[in-house]
Amino acid sequence: MTPTLIARDLRKDYPMNGETVHALRGVSLRVDSGDYAAIVGPSGSGKSTLLQLLGGIDTPTAGAVELSGTRLDALSDRELTRLRLTRLGFVFQRFHLLPVLTARENVELPMAEAGVRGPERRVRARELLDYVGLAQRENHRATQLSGGEMQRVAIARALANRPAVVLADEPTGELDAATGREILDLFLRLNRDGTTLVVVTHDDRLAAEAGRVIHMLDGAIRD
Repeated sequence: MTPTLIARDLRKDYPMNGETVHALRGVSLRVDSGDYAAIVGPSGSGKSTLLQLLGGIDTPTAGAVELSGTRLDALSDRELTRLRLTRLGFVFQRFHLLPVLTARENVELPMAEAGVRGPERRVRARELLDYVGLAQRENHRATQLSGGEMQRVAIARALANRPAVVLADEPTGELDAATGREILDLFLRLNRDGTTLVVVTHDDRLAAEAGRVIHMLDGAIRD
C-alpha cells in the first residue's frame, strides 16, 4: 500500500500555569491510501491534537508529518496553506459553514480559493451535493438546513478539491443518533469509493465500522 500520511515521533508540549503539559508523547502513525482509521480515547488523550498536527493546522514540538512524501515542516506558511487547501479535506463537529452562503456556495468556496473557474466550480459543487443527497437543497442557506444537512454540506466541501485524505473531528458529535447514522453510512460510502479517512470520534458505531481503530491514552498510542 502507498502511504498517504506518515507521522514520526510526534511530540506536542504546552506551557500551562508554569508547568509543561505533554499533549503528545512520541506518536508514530502511518495511514495508507484507502484507509479508514478511527482515533479513539478519553477526553484529553491527545486525539484532536494529533489530528491538528496531521492536518498542518498546528506544528509539533518535535517530530515530523509527511503527506504523500512532502514534509509539512519543510513548507513555507504560504505553501502549507496551499497544501491544506488542495490536498486535505476537513470536517468538524460544528460544521463551520458560512451562514450567508447557500449550500452550493459553501461547497464552491475552497475551489474558488484554489483558483478553479466559476463554471467548473458550479458543476463540481452540484455533483458533490448530489453525491451527499442534497441536490435539492443547493440554493438553501446554511441557516435553513438541519444539522445533518449541514454536516453533509461540510463533507461535500471537504471533497471539493479532491484531497488525498479527509480528516474529521467528531463528525457525529452534534447530531442525534438517527442523523448520526446517516453520516456514518456516508463515511462508509466515501471510503468504499476510495476516499482515505482519518476520524477522531467518541462514537462507538463509527469506530466499529472503521477499517482501523487507533487507541490513544495520555498522549500516546496504546495499541
